[in-house]
Order: sequence, then C-alpha cells, then structure tokens
Amino acid sequence: MSEKQENIVWHESTITKQQRRKKNGHQSFILWFTGLSASGKSTVANALAASLFNQGKQVYVLDGDNVRHGLNQDLGFNEDDRKENIRRIGEVSKLFIDSGQIVLTAFISPFRKDRDVVRSLVGPEEFLEIYVHCSLEECEKRDPKGLYKKARKKEITHFTGISAPYEEPENPEIVLDTEKNSIEQCVERLLKELKQKQLI
Repeated sequence: MSEKQENIVWHESTITKQQRRKKNGHQSFILWFTGLSASGKSTVANALAASLFNQGKQVYVLDGDNVRHGLNQDLGFNEDDRKENIRRIGEVSKLFIDSGQIVLTAFISPFRKDRDVVRSLVGPEEFLEIYVHCSLEECEKRDPKGLYKKARKKEITHFTGISAPYEEPENPEIVLDTEKNSIEQCVERLLKELKQKQLI
C-alpha cells in the first residue's frame, strides 16, 4: 500500500444509500450498455433515460465520448488506457449508486474482464450488463461519425471490431438486438425488465 493510500480513511456519509433510495422511490443501480461503435448504445441509453426521467426517476447517462472530454481526457485507446477508462467509470458509477440514482453507462468496454471488475465494485442487484447486439456489417453501414471508414484506411489505430478485439458478454442480464428492433421496442423491453426485477 502506498503512503497516499495509508493516510486516506473512508468517511461514512450522514445520509445512507437506503435513505436516498426511499426518498427517490426506486432502487439505484448501473445499466451497463456494451457493444460495438454505432450499435446504438448511447441512443438506447438516452431514450431510456428520458422515459425514466419523465416518470420522476433520478437518472443520469455517462457516455463514452462525453467522459473522454473531461474526466478521462488524458487516456488514449490502447489496451491499458481502455482498462483505466472503464475502471474510472466504474468508480464514478458506484458513487451514483450511493447517491440513490440510476446510472446508464454507454461504453464499448470491449474486454469482459474490465466489465467484470465494475460488476465486482457493487452489489449483485446493482449491476445489469446490457449487450447491445448489432453486426459489424450493420455498424459499418451506419458509421455516424465516419470512424469505421477511418479505421479501414488505418487512420485510426486500436479501433474495436477492426484493429482491436471486442469480447461479447457471456451472460449478460439483457441482450438488445438493435438491428431487428426499434429504439422504442428496446426501451419498452428494458422498462419491462426493470419492473419485473422491482428496480423501478
């Protein structure tokens, strides 16, 4: 343990997670959206967040690109930096859970081990992995930011699905097929699952 860590003591909050949940009228948890670039992670996450917000739920979306503009602007896209990116997001998400909120994270998060690390940070009912499934061919067709085109021209290195691997979830809580289902259908499915699990 470093000197820095030795001199840090966890300070318990006066207001507990349970009290915050009771006031909010719902559980706090992470919905971890993972999938290839252009699979629809951010689109589905934001549509679900809007629906939950309109129902009076405390909800926030952490988006991969947005987080890299601030908190993780010092990180690149090699394997070590990707791991650190996900580790930091996991810790931030844990704080959101403690604050009684629902946090939706939309990150490619290509490695199973990294997603499992985040899962291990919180309670068993506080992490739901959502695999946003969409074929590489369809993602390349969509290519809203022109990233696949750049990756194929080797203008971008370490691009998931092209020059870097993506490890599909083995046992995700929910699989959404955004090739076959509309955004509305995906949101409906998620709301149904959350109600069944008595999270909202």
